Amino acid sequence: MSIPFSGTLRRSGGIVSAIGKQLKSVNLKGVKRITVQFDPFAENVKSTREFLFLLSTPKVAQTNPKCVVKPDIVCNRQPASINFSLIETAQEQAKVKEIRFNSENLSTLELLQLCNKHVSSLAPPEEITNKVLTKAEKQKLVGGAGGKKGGSKKK
Repeated sequence: MSIPFSGTLRRSGGIVSAIGKQLKSVNLKGVKRITVQFDPFAENVKSTREFLFLLSTPKVAQTNPKCVVKPDIVCNRQPASINFSLIETAQEQAKVKEIRFNSENLSTLELLQLCNKHVSSLAPPEEITNKVLTKAEKQKLVGGAGGKKGGSKKK
């Protein structure tokens, strides 16, 4: 008599791969300014600092080059917070001007998940751009055979 198998066949990739997966889906097109405020001497500030670092990576910054990421370092024992100031179209969609996360007791993964759930979902849809056609593709569309103009051979 055997025991039936229960569980997964593979182990999960861990916290690093989960953060990488969430980081790929971050989209800041609906945001014009991000302010990260924290006290560097507080106990639970590591995840907020890591989130600030992840927001400043080139891939995330390319999603909206006009978005300003501003760290605000204070020394007054306030809990860490992250403010997302939204663009006008995102404000109309969400009916709020800014989104604030109190990040004192959240992990880096949880901050990324909240960012994807509440901020990335407000990004306006991408506009479809016209594809640049090469000369050969244009001739195919027009119906030209392409080649020499005369078409007749000399004998």
